[in-house]
Amino acid sequence: MTQLNIQKLGIAALNDMQIAAAEAIEAHQDILLLSPTGSGKTLAFLLPIFNLLNPKAKQVQVLILTPSRELAIQIEQVWKKMATGYKVICAYGGHDMLMEMQSLVEPPALLIGTPGRIADHLKRRSFDHNYIRLVVFDEFDKSLALGFEEDMEYIVKRLKKSIQRVFVSATEAIEIPLFVKPAELEVLNYLGAKESSIDLSIYKVLSEEKDKVNTLVQLLSHLGNTQVLIFCNHREAVERTGELLAASGIPNTIFHGGMEQMQREQALIKFRNGTANYLIATDLAARGLDIPDMEHIVHYHMPATMAEFTHRNGRTARMHAMGHVYLLMHQDEMLPRYIDVDPPILQLNKSLLPATSLWSTVYINGGKKDKINKVDIVGLFIQKGKLAKEDIGLIVVKDTNSFVAVKKSKLQLLLKSIQQEKLKGKKMLIMEAK
Repeated sequence: MTQLNIQKLGIAALNDMQIAAAEAIEAHQDILLLSPTGSGKTLAFLLPIFNLLNPKAKQVQVLILTPSRELAIQIEQVWKKMATGYKVICAYGGHDMLMEMQSLVEPPALLIGTPGRIADHLKRRSFDHNYIRLVVFDEFDKSLALGFEEDMEYIVKRLKKSIQRVFVSATEAIEIPLFVKPAELEVLNYLGAKESSIDLSIYKVLSEEKDKVNTLVQLLSHLGNTQVLIFCNHREAVERTGELLAASGIPNTIFHGGMEQMQREQALIKFRNGTANYLIATDLAARGLDIPDMEHIVHYHMPATMAEFTHRNGRTARMHAMGHVYLLMHQDEMLPRYIDVDPPILQLNKSLLPATSLWSTVYINGGKKDKINKVDIVGLFIQKGKLAKEDIGLIVVKDTNSFVAVKKSKLQLLLKSIQQEKLKGKKMLIMEAK
């Protein structure tokens, strides 16, 4: 991988962990890479994979297993940014199975997916697994926690015993099951390497009421017009908190494992493009999602373990930036045992509700499969939709649909102006994303 390829990813140079990981993967059979969330683990294993691929091979050479669809998609996006010239396919539940099988007719060098979907493809014989040289178990502990052990065992038993294996995790408390446990394991532990550079402030926010929504409203008003990631422990709590915040005049979006894939994708896109300033989520959002680095993290509920507390907080104070963490607690509630220092209490100012976002998200039911790209969308929205360039924000083009951030004040004009227009010669459904 040349310096030019690395610069395409928006980084000037690799960090110490990425350099060490690349050297270890090229030199050892089985590697365990432990490094904090946000430290660049994805690039740490993708770079040496590029160097190990055989350009003459016509079958799947590398398999990457991830616990979530979002993490699989994120790894795929990083690989595509690397501009390696090698084909990549992403496979996961909720994605069109027939489309995946058709894509696998011409096998990719790199196959990324969730254990359940990859196991399904193996049973269907969608691809030849006999040429796989390396398998990466990304966020391995999370895959086990989500119940993927049986699927992973099925996959591992069908791969060659001589295959190279890379285990990747952001937590040290990782148990590698016997079905995959290597005799010798090269361990790279960088979990303590980031601590000295973290600028993280933690505060308690006390609520007089056991139902803490009113205090959450006060806290968000106190923080002002900024993006905040809010963690709850259960799906039901995520939905209820989102509804109550909206009823209080604070629009938001939610994210949890019980939502349909399209709903989850839209929630993350709205948060990334600024349509929603507040994302309320379970611990599924603590790792492996393509969302902005956050300055503010709120624990609406305290997690059960120190590991999850650390992963949640890992969404902030990245790359030497400052981060603020708020523990929203009833005044009689005790701190968890894993917090050994009592944080200072944040006194909330009486503030007006935060201003609502200036952006909306537009949905288009066409994407890469329809040969649509960002230039096509910008051209339509400016030439026919009567928008200025500054009225258009983040554009995300996926396989079968696209999402565009548009200034809220121009949304209705846009939709009215392009109602009868075509994109790539086709009439598309273009509407506000709900």
